[in-house]
Amino acid sequence: MKTSIFLTVLMFWVGFGFAQTNTVKLTETTEFKVYGNCGMCKARIEKAAKTDGVLSAVWSEKTHMLKIEYNPSKVKVATIHQNIAKVGHDTELSKADDAVYNKLPGCCKYERSVQSELKEPEQLQHP
Repeated sequence: MKTSIFLTVLMFWVGFGFAQTNTVKLTETTEFKVYGNCGMCKARIEKAAKTDGVLSAVWSEKTHMLKIEYNPSKVKVATIHQNIAKVGHDTELSKADDAVYNKLPGCCKYERSVQSELKEPEQLQHP
């Protein structure tokens, strides 16, 4: 009786371990430049990035890089760029509408002339 219980537990444990190592990776991580200046920008950018399918979004005031963890079967990176541009922040792929940018608080208005041309999606290297 003890042997059969032991074997059952062992088989379950081995099977569970095998299932864990063969799971499909559901999320990917990438980062890209988003223009902004301050803590208000950080809050606005991260909120705009956190759409359905985005597990985390962290923007650095220092580097202006946004790091996201997302599910590529639920959201495309280009959509995240567009959502951020809709709230007034330029990204590598999407430029914010001038009217939206002009409504940002003064501390959030980053230097747009410094920004180089927007990259085409195929020029970006996302993992």
